[in-house]
Amino acid sequence: MNLQDLRYLVAVAEHRHFGRAAEACNVSQPTLSSQIRKLEEELGVTLLERTNKRVEMTPVGSRILMHAQHALDEARQMEQVARTARDPLVGPLKLGVIPTLAPYLMPLILKPLQRDYPGLTIELWEDQTKALVDGLRNHRLDALLLATATDAPEITEITLFEEPFLAALPLNHRLAAGASLSEEALTDELLVLAEGHCLANQALAACGTKHGPRRGLQASMQAATLETLVHLVAAGYGVTLVPALAASSLAQRGIALRQLSGRSCRAIRLASRPGFVRPQALRALEKVIRAAVDSAKVLN
Repeated sequence: MNLQDLRYLVAVAEHRHFGRAAEACNVSQPTLSSQIRKLEEELGVTLLERTNKRVEMTPVGSRILMHAQHALDEARQMEQVARTARDPLVGPLKLGVIPTLAPYLMPLILKPLQRDYPGLTIELWEDQTKALVDGLRNHRLDALLLATATDAPEITEITLFEEPFLAALPLNHRLAAGASLSEEALTDELLVLAEGHCLANQALAACGTKHGPRRGLQASMQAATLETLVHLVAAGYGVTLVPALAASSLAQRGIALRQLSGRSCRAIRLASRPGFVRPQALRALEKVIRAAVDSAKVLN
């Protein structure tokens, strides 16, 4: 038994036809049929039910097929490990990014990454901080872009840049007339994202509001995305803070954006495991992010 025999079996299972399976595997039909027969003889079971029009898996064939697919997947993983060992800038980098950063930072960096590191593929996973950190610990993710410190000794973090907050107000709001305003002026009307988003706590802290239970209309709002939160602001339900990278996108939503006199901001961090075998890929990502953010000129 070898991997090529398993590939033939998987192809026949997919196409349900020896001729089409042979064509997909770039071999002759007699060669493929002969190898499948040898595999059945080696295993001592019938894997396929053959008719004039169609090929079906036997019950035991279906069970063996699952193992064959798993073995081929594992073989591909081994090949990927070897490729990335030869060149750490080739292959996928599984990157987790928080939802209040991904839609605004990723458009700035994806094309430069493709241009400068064409062999490096970003596999993006967008989720809240806790889920991302769990994914990093469990090796489902290779690196994270976060806006809060993990305070975990098993995770390495570096600060990439500091992103200022801007006040987002309804266009006709009394505070929209000035060029800037204080964070404390927003406290009574402050809308924040639902629990679990780090931006919620950061906004509350910036405006001098405690993290405990809130009251009134603002407490009843449970927006899960920054876009929804801004729509609530535009409709006159309150005010909020938005990160500077989101400003150009969110300014089109019928809101007024103003600078904050207290210069509140959040630190964007790149987190990874200390023993990650491709530190060169992380440094490439860091380089592109720093350059893209500097070129965007939205953080000054």
